[in-house]
Amino acid sequence: MKFCSECAHPVELLVPEGDNRPRYVCAQCATIHYQNPKMVIGSIPIWEEAGEVAVLLCRRAIEPRYGKWTLPGGFMENNETTWAAAIRETQEESGADVELRTLFALLNVPQVHQVHMFYLARLKNLDFCAGEESLEVRLFNHADIPWDELAFPTIRKTLKFFFEDYAKVQAGDGDYGFHTHDIIKRQNRPDF
Repeated sequence: MKFCSECAHPVELLVPEGDNRPRYVCAQCATIHYQNPKMVIGSIPIWEEAGEVAVLLCRRAIEPRYGKWTLPGGFMENNETTWAAAIRETQEESGADVELRTLFALLNVPQVHQVHMFYLARLKNLDFCAGEESLEVRLFNHADIPWDELAFPTIRKTLKFFFEDYAKVQAGDGDYGFHTHDIIKRQNRPDF
């Protein structure tokens, strides 16, 4: 950041009085420009039939990770709830009509200043199609998930949590839980 969004004066990076982190501060109007994590909100759209479950995935038509598979999701907008963001992103990317259930996963990705949240969702029907940001959308059962072609570590972790919980539900040994996880960048990995 170079200029104040309030008065257009150049900003300085310093620790404001009473704070403990460097912030961009305008010397002209004293506005402190806080930079906070972005929220990525999505869903895990599922279709259950004859004792089998399938998850709807979208193949990305945009960078980063063009051509890789992901759950429908994206950045939350201002004046939007996480619930509304999950429905909007699911419809935009997959054309799917879903009934949201509970918040299922919250994944922190500190190195890219993001928090990813995914809701469980039930597909109301099989009328879905690729949106502008998707090359294609498709249902996958556990055995067919393209694990090596997933776009992000948060998607991989969320799907693993989902299929572990689904197995417990089917065995009568539990229910869907709420999962949290931190995705921390490793030195020699290109992911995040």
